[in-house]
Amino acid sequence: MTDTRQAVTIYTDGACRGNPGPGGWGVLLVSGRHEKALKGFEAVTTNNRMELMAAIMALRELKRPCRVALWTDSEYLRKGITEWIHNWIKRDWKTASRQPVRNAELWRELLEETHRHEIAWHWVKGHSGHPGNERADALANEAIDEHRARA
Repeated sequence: MTDTRQAVTIYTDGACRGNPGPGGWGVLLVSGRHEKALKGFEAVTTNNRMELMAAIMALRELKRPCRVALWTDSEYLRKGITEWIHNWIKRDWKTASRQPVRNAELWRELLEETHRHEIAWHWVKGHSGHPGNERADALANEAIDEHRARA
């Protein structure tokens, strides 16, 4: 049987001015010759929350199941969703030291979004000149700058 799912490459990034502080997330979705940019802002947040929001919003944007290559510069995001989450679930959303998992509500949202897609999670070093990552970073920072200009 042939896999008819659309192939999509996603680049995500989160940014925060202060931690916590005003933050933004940026996403670049690429499929064939088509590109779509997304960005969002939160007044008081953390960098990790923005990294998670970028991935959640990117996957939410896909209207049907896809084959996804998702690129992030966040080991927190990549390792969290591919390695750590399995034990968090087994321990009822507690860490190995029995503390509540930070950002558990966002991890749950992300996990829900992943069920529809076949996702390969990739890490890229941030600020290393990778075009997709640089664009996602720029979008995240634009979201912060645009909100600050209006405030």
